[in-house]
Amino acid sequence: MTAWVLGVIGGSGIYDIEGLANAQWTRIDSPFGAPSDAVLTGDIGPVRLVFLPRHGRGHPLPPSSVNARANIDVLKRAGCTDVLALSAVGSLRESLAPGDFVVVDQFIDRTFAREKSFFGPGLAAHVSMAHPVCPRLSTLAAEAGRAAGVRIVEGGCYLAMEGPQFSTLAESTLYRSWGCDVIGMTNMPEAKLAREAELPYASLAMVTDYDCWREAVAPVEVSHIQAVLAANAGAARDLVGRLARSLPAARAASPIDRALDGALITAPDAWEPAMVERLSAVAGRALGLARTHAL
Repeated sequence: MTAWVLGVIGGSGIYDIEGLANAQWTRIDSPFGAPSDAVLTGDIGPVRLVFLPRHGRGHPLPPSSVNARANIDVLKRAGCTDVLALSAVGSLRESLAPGDFVVVDQFIDRTFAREKSFFGPGLAAHVSMAHPVCPRLSTLAAEAGRAAGVRIVEGGCYLAMEGPQFSTLAESTLYRSWGCDVIGMTNMPEAKLAREAELPYASLAMVTDYDCWREAVAPVEVSHIQAVLAANAGAARDLVGRLARSLPAARAASPIDRALDGALITAPDAWEPAMVERLSAVAGRALGLARTHAL
């Protein structure tokens, strides 16, 4: 059993959480480059909260410029045990209306211009993404959302597109035919990197609009998305606070805490030293274990 340190990745309207004690902004360096921003740390009861604005305060970073590797690495260095991702999405289903919150359980990754792994030449690894989110944290987030009074839909497939442009009608129609439920630009490769860092990850997608497949409605505009986000911000902050306060006093181990067991494929005597140093936070446990077993 350990203490909970809850990492939260989300928009700038979410980090002003009521009841966050000892709040302070801290900049943490990463060997993977610059993270989106400093992290806001604080306490809600016995739970440590670490908030990272995904696009930076004031939203200067478009989706393709978000350094997800640095962001996840920084959360790991900050001691996070689990990560909740909050993001805005478009709906690909009539039943998912603006204002709904979807607890995502699957992804289709259509991004192409982003670094998607901490590993590479000099140290290769392959983690399973069959079940890309943490069921425990997802369930707890859903319960906190219902307690906050928002409509929660548990389960949904998130199509991650590159952006920054919105979909064409043909693309939106195609994604619906694939069985996708919501569409966004931020949860990939974030979820993959969280798994490589052995961080249980839950995705709470806030529906802001219907994607352009719904031809009877005018295509989405940024002003409409911002209006729905502003309306949802208070509920999202309430949800995060309720989630933190609802966590068990002690954190039982998760299988995801050991996601790299069996995933490292490069023999320890072939590891590239600079790569090992870069991976000290996200993979330090697994690297140390693999090195010990190789002796």
